[in-house]
Amino acid sequence: MTTTATPTRRRARFHTLRVTRVRPLTTDSVEVTFAVPGALADDYDYAPGQYVALRATIDGQEVRRSYSLCRPPQAGEIAVAIKRDHGGLFSTWANDVLAAGAEIDVMSPQGTFTSDLRDLDGKHLAGIAAGSGITPLMALVRSTLDGSPTARVSLVYANRSTPDVMFLEELADLKDRYPDRFALHHVLTREKRTAPLLSGHLDADRLDAVLNGLVRPQTVDEWFLCGPLGLVQTCRDSLDRADVDRTHVRYELFTTGEPGDGPRRAAPVTTGDGPSVQIDFTLDGQSARVTTPVDARETILDAALRVRPDTPFACAGGVCGTCRARVIEGSVQMAENYALEPEEIERGYVLTCQSHPTTPCVVLDYDV
Repeated sequence: MTTTATPTRRRARFHTLRVTRVRPLTTDSVEVTFAVPGALADDYDYAPGQYVALRATIDGQEVRRSYSLCRPPQAGEIAVAIKRDHGGLFSTWANDVLAAGAEIDVMSPQGTFTSDLRDLDGKHLAGIAAGSGITPLMALVRSTLDGSPTARVSLVYANRSTPDVMFLEELADLKDRYPDRFALHHVLTREKRTAPLLSGHLDADRLDAVLNGLVRPQTVDEWFLCGPLGLVQTCRDSLDRADVDRTHVRYELFTTGEPGDGPRRAAPVTTGDGPSVQIDFTLDGQSARVTTPVDARETILDAALRVRPDTPFACAGGVCGTCRARVIEGSVQMAENYALEPEEIERGYVLTCQSHPTTPCVVLDYDV
């Protein structure tokens, strides 16, 4: 039985890794594998369900994007799946240009979309995913089924049609290998299935029917939801109606449908005669201070980048949690939060990419 547990949260750092393979998954998605040198093995130890941020210079600009690790932990390599987004600079480049031999900056694994895999016997995990939301669930499903002879997994996976299904063959292989413990339900929106329940969008009515017939909530120990914001929220609402305790539901968003994940630069800020806010923060054991005009409405991340370009961030949209820090003094207001758990917020953690100071002085710690 596996003894994998969630690694202790580490400081997010970039290292340059070499691409060893780019494998097509569908016409619009690829799996990218990186070699991890032995000297960096501890830096890239991860739990199934975690993600990494990738950083590359494309058309003269630095671009960062976060992608989930799609395989169970394996010595010497990590892999992510990248689906082409309409108009997406990084995903288009990765699908059309990226090839074996290239070198990319890869951040150490982060994220809490994980399960404690040390006690799987008799457990039933359930996942609902759409499109590229399958990526972290591939690692979770494999690790769970391989980790205990009595663990079960139910997976509901939505796509437009069969050619759009990422990891189609791998999922079929898992179903063949674990026919009694892996229940796989493909839902297709533009292709007729034999069962009417599995044809059409995963709206509230269809999800309620899935929970009443295919995946009964009273049998599930832990839920994992991954996809766009609308689907994840609809799933959470359906689970609420089924009286599922939210502490047993984990979710991860691949996009919120809002802008904010573009390139981030330390933009100059003009200091006028108006009031300003002092921001003190600790990063890698070193203290830094920056002043930002109240009228500028800068986020703490943008202000910090002006004095510490190595301040960690990835999506800058409140989704990934890479920019997480703890407020020691003062207070801030977060515009959005899709990454922090309620207990983390109670302990003072914020997403600096979404946080604006609400007191004349704010003190934060990235190292806690």
